[in-house]
Amino acid sequence: MAKDVAPRPAEDILDLFIIGGGINGCGIARDASGRGLSVALAEMNDLASATSSASTKLFHGGLRYLEYWEVRLVREALIERETLLRAMPHISWPMRFVLPYHKDMRFEGQTPTSKLLTFVMPWMKGRRPAWLIRLGLFMYDNLGGRKILPGTKTLDLCSDPAGAPLEDRFEKAFEYSDCWVEDSRLVILNARDAEARGAKIMPRTKVLSAEREGALWRVTVEDRASGETSVHIARALVNAGGPWAGEIIHNTVRINSTEGVRMVRGSHIVTKQLFDHGKCYFFQGEDGRIIFAIPYETDFTLIGTTDGDYEGDPSDAECTDTEKDYLLGFASKYLKQDPTRDDIVWTYSGVRPLYDDGASSATAATRDYTLKVDDTGGGAPLLNIFGGKITTYRRLAESALEKLQPYFPAAKDKWTAGVPLPGGDFPVDGVDALIAGVQADYPFLDDFWARRLVRAYGTEAREVLGDAKTAEDLGQAFGASLTAREIDWLMSREYAACAADVVWRRSKLGLRMSDAEIATLDGWMADRAKARTVSVTKS
Repeated sequence: MAKDVAPRPAEDILDLFIIGGGINGCGIARDASGRGLSVALAEMNDLASATSSASTKLFHGGLRYLEYWEVRLVREALIERETLLRAMPHISWPMRFVLPYHKDMRFEGQTPTSKLLTFVMPWMKGRRPAWLIRLGLFMYDNLGGRKILPGTKTLDLCSDPAGAPLEDRFEKAFEYSDCWVEDSRLVILNARDAEARGAKIMPRTKVLSAEREGALWRVTVEDRASGETSVHIARALVNAGGPWAGEIIHNTVRINSTEGVRMVRGSHIVTKQLFDHGKCYFFQGEDGRIIFAIPYETDFTLIGTTDGDYEGDPSDAECTDTEKDYLLGFASKYLKQDPTRDDIVWTYSGVRPLYDDGASSATAATRDYTLKVDDTGGGAPLLNIFGGKITTYRRLAESALEKLQPYFPAAKDKWTAGVPLPGGDFPVDGVDALIAGVQADYPFLDDFWARRLVRAYGTEAREVLGDAKTAEDLGQAFGASLTAREIDWLMSREYAACAADVVWRRSKLGLRMSDAEIATLDGWMADRAKARTVSVTKS
C-alpha cells in the first residue's frame, strides 16, 4: 500500500471525514466520536437543510412496507421506536393512528401482496380485506418487542371522537401506535452530542474535492461565508450526501461506480386545523398509496406525503399544484369537511435518496439502507450511504461503523442505544412534570411558551432561560415567544446563522410569525454574527 505523499504528524490526521450534515451524517459522527475516533463533518448548507427536515416527522415501523415483505426493515424500525423514545423524550412522543375501514374500499395498487390476493381471489381486485389489515397490525404489534407503546384496538367511529371529522360511511377503524419526532432537531442534537465528544462540525462548508493519497484522503473544503479554503487529511471518507450522494461519487470523489440513488420527491401540505383531537389518521387511497393527516404544531394539520420520481437539483424541490390537489382530494374522500387550497398555510417538499434497486415505481422502491465500501486498489476506504429512514438512523450509524471496523480495529464497541441526546435525560413520561417545574421556576411563561421550550430543549430549557426573572430579561422579543436570549443560544450552541435556520428548522415558528417579524429577526442575527466576528478578530 502506497504511503501518503506528504507524511504528517498523526495528530493532524482524522480518522473519519463525513460529507453531509443530515441525520445519517450527524448520526455517524456521534457514534464514531463516542467510539474514540477523530471526526470532522462538512455540510454545504445548514444542518438538516434538505431531506432531514422535510420528513413526515414520524418514528414509525412502516406499516405499509409489510406489503412489500420488508419484514427485517419493519422489525428493526419497530424496535428502534422505543429505543429512541427513551433517548429523546423531549423531541419525540407516542401517537395513536386511526385507520378507517369500510367494506367497499378498494385500491388498484400493485404491491406484492395485492398481486397475490388478486391471483388467489380475483374478485377482490386489490381490496385490503379486514383480516389482512388485522394480520398486518398483529405483526406490527409483535415484531418489535413492544413495551412502552399500547397495542392495536378496534374503534367504533360512531361513538369515538376520532369518528366525528370523518364521513358517516366510516363506522369502524383500527387504532395502533407509532411515534412523532421533531426531525431537524434530532439532527441538531446528534451534531451537538458529536461535537461534545470531540467531533468538528462544519455547517455551511462545501467539499470541493476529495482525493486519495495512498492510505489517506485529502479533502479540500470551502467556508461558504468567508470563501476561505482549507485541507483535511483523513483515513476514511463517508459519503452521507443524501440526494447528492451520486454527485459526490462522480464529481467530488470522481470514482467509477455502478451504485445509484433513486431520487423520490415527497411533498406535504400544512393546513388550518381540520380536527380538534390528538390522534392521527392513516388514509388508504384508491391508487394503493397511503397518506397521513396529523395534528401539527398545536393549531394546524399536516397532510402527506406524495411519492414521485424526481430529476434535477434536490434544492429546487417544491410541492407542486398537482401534489397539493392530490393531497387535498385524497383527504377529502375521508373528511366530512373538504379541505381546500384556501386552508393551506405552508407546504414543503424533500427528496428521498433511495437506493436504486430497479423497482417499478417510486412507491415500491425500498426504504431500507444500503452501505457500500470502496477501497479500490487497497487505498483509503470510502463508505457510501444509500437510502435509509429517519427511524433507523441510529442503527444505520452502527452498521456504518461495523463496515469501517476493519480499518479501525481499536475503535470502541457500539454504545448509543438508550443514551440520551442533549436535554433528553428525563423519563419518557416526564414531560408534563418538567413543564410544570420550568413554569414554577419562570412564572412569566405561559403554557404555550413553557411547553414549546421543553419540547425543544428538554432539561436544557433552564439553561436557555438562565437567570431571567421577567420576560423583559430575555431581551428583544421577535414574536411567537422568540427572544434574543434564545436566539443567542441557537447561534452559539446550535449552529443557527439566519432566521430560516431558526423559524423553519430549529422550530416551526415561521407558521406563527409575519414576514416582517422574520425579516427583523434575520437582520438582528446578521448584526449579531458580524459583531461576534469583529470581537474574535480583535481578540
